[in-house]
Amino acid sequence: MGLWACLGVISPFPFYYFLWTHSQTWVDLCGKGRDPCKVMAIVSHFIKLLQFISLLSVSTLSWPPPFYFWPLFIFGQFLNFRVYQLLGEAGTYYGVRFGKTIPWVTEFPFGVIRDPQYVGSILSLLACLSWVPFLYISLWVLGYVFMIQVESKEDPVTRAKPLA
Repeated sequence: MGLWACLGVISPFPFYYFLWTHSQTWVDLCGKGRDPCKVMAIVSHFIKLLQFISLLSVSTLSWPPPFYFWPLFIFGQFLNFRVYQLLGEAGTYYGVRFGKTIPWVTEFPFGVIRDPQYVGSILSLLACLSWVPFLYISLWVLGYVFMIQVESKEDPVTRAKPLA
């Protein structure tokens, strides 16, 4: 179960890397009339489900959670919710890479916390350390750190051209 859980935990990151580095290919694969952000969101939700199943397969759940769980988890989820609220689906799911114009956002948490969606996700994962072995949390966090690095080198020249 351990190897499968590890693979499940890291499964989204090759997909995200491919989309970031081969944006035009993704737009072309989606075809005319299909929003590449919407398709990415659907695929991402499915892969996220696999991630959670992988974590649950190696978790030992107990109640009540440790004292640090609630502030980490609530603030982490607040950051995720706020990012989605401000950016919408297109901004959250690589719209800028797929040729969409996404307005620049400066409201909290942007401008205060660098990469707030990743920070929120990492905080939520750290909240679960009492239930999930460190190996799986650290693999997931390393995946986020990897994507932070990949996305920090965004080159506008490599953005996809939207299909007309």
